[in-house]
Amino acid sequence: MDWKRLLAGAALLGGVWAFDAMGQEWTPWPGPQAVRPAQATQAVYDEAVAPEPLPQVPPPSGRSLGDQVQILPEPPVVGSVRLNPAEEAETRPADSSLPIAWAQPAPPEAPQGVAPPPAGKPAPAAKPETKEEFLTLDELKAEMKKLAWSKGDLKIVPYGALWGDLVYNTNRTTPGPYTLYVNSFSTDNEHEFIIDARRTRIGLDVSGPTIPWFCGAATGGKLEFDFFGNAAPNPNQGTVLLRHAYFEVKNDEFRFLFGQTWDLISPLMPGVLDYPVGWDGGNIGYRRAQLRLERYLNFSDVFRLELQGALAQNVMPDFYGRTDVDRESSDWPQVQGRIGWVIGPRGKGCNPITMGVSGHIGEVEYDFKSTGPAPLSLPPQDDRRFRTWSLNADFRAPITDRLGVQGEFFMGENLSSFLGGIGQGVDLYNRHTIRSYGGWIDLWYDWTDQLHMHVGWGLDDPLNEDFLVGRTYNQFIFINFAYDISKQLSTGLQVTSWKTFYQDRREGQVPANQLGPRRPGEAIVVEWMWKYAF
Repeated sequence: MDWKRLLAGAALLGGVWAFDAMGQEWTPWPGPQAVRPAQATQAVYDEAVAPEPLPQVPPPSGRSLGDQVQILPEPPVVGSVRLNPAEEAETRPADSSLPIAWAQPAPPEAPQGVAPPPAGKPAPAAKPETKEEFLTLDELKAEMKKLAWSKGDLKIVPYGALWGDLVYNTNRTTPGPYTLYVNSFSTDNEHEFIIDARRTRIGLDVSGPTIPWFCGAATGGKLEFDFFGNAAPNPNQGTVLLRHAYFEVKNDEFRFLFGQTWDLISPLMPGVLDYPVGWDGGNIGYRRAQLRLERYLNFSDVFRLELQGALAQNVMPDFYGRTDVDRESSDWPQVQGRIGWVIGPRGKGCNPITMGVSGHIGEVEYDFKSTGPAPLSLPPQDDRRFRTWSLNADFRAPITDRLGVQGEFFMGENLSSFLGGIGQGVDLYNRHTIRSYGGWIDLWYDWTDQLHMHVGWGLDDPLNEDFLVGRTYNQFIFINFAYDISKQLSTGLQVTSWKTFYQDRREGQVPANQLGPRRPGEAIVVEWMWKYAF
């Protein structure tokens, strides 16, 4: 198709322009300090830290940590991540950013010779051996946090969070341990209580040597898992779910990334404490494999333009588990793009205003191997393709040092793989794509350096005429308080009101016992969260 060739040509020309820009030494603006690309929710822009000489740090006075150890420098931060006060999905907290490494014993000094005593005088009595003192567990942890694993030129920093959630719902929700939408009163009308730890995650941040051919750009990567994989038969048997696995090359002018990470579109997250961060309720965007290129134009210390593009894997979540429908990948990748602006001082401790416009376009493909359900009863169909697209806006605006607001808006079609359209992309009955629009807004206030509050609202509203049976409206309103007990340990309480509407337009065309749920579902969800980060 001509428009596909046009898109491919535009992507190729854009790649050639960005690749040519990587080798440019000239810049049309004063060379600012190195900064990170746009961050999500918190929009923190940390300056790149140049490696320092390796210092020799002695063990604490009067205590023993073995021989003298060599401390590896903290690797420079590479790549952008989506931050979120609740999920902090892709970064560890400030304290855990300190490297954790192996202690490397320094070579022992040669023993000093001792002159023999003068003739006729007895040898002096040997001094009593000083009793060796040992570190406590807490002191040992503190020392180990100063160290980092290393392998050749690579620095490997492990991190993670032990997470526990206690959840009470006034009505059953889907999928259960967390809420995407509320089940209809037609099928469920009972309370439930859940204790879950599968949100726990572990990961590795990797930083490597710079590449002179790319203007000294730093190399790095990330590998991260949690335990919400869907293969476990019981809630106490969590299976591994891959969150991030990517390699990147980055400096203050460009970023090249290959692997799985967050979608480029709609990069922010509301400050909720629960696992799904508003998915299916107005916050779209998930994780998928992609080839991403970003270009940063730092026109001044207070204004930056970001041009971002990605070729991503098409994902087909609809009709999962059905034996009469095959899900197939399209013959061309999904294309994502974003233009972002950063206004205000950047660097560690700064909180600039960020805003952006993003979108995507792609195709998914299905084989309908049998006659469709009544009343339309469509015939079998092979290689049926459906378009997916979106247009989105995001903003984050700190008002004071403690108060700020952020939000996103989206509209699009066939958004189930982005957790839009309340998880509905294509209707099984009429084989039509489902259009939807929505968004969310979040107001935050830090009462103290340890006590934080978020209040927000989200909405996902598919167009009812696009499908016969399903969910037509999903809304949540939340308020939460989070308290940092220490740098590692935090807890929080969140109350969320959920409301989900349903429809079945086949009434009078099929027997009543074949109709789907039509009554709404409502629930108050109370969640108490504990997290120990390391």
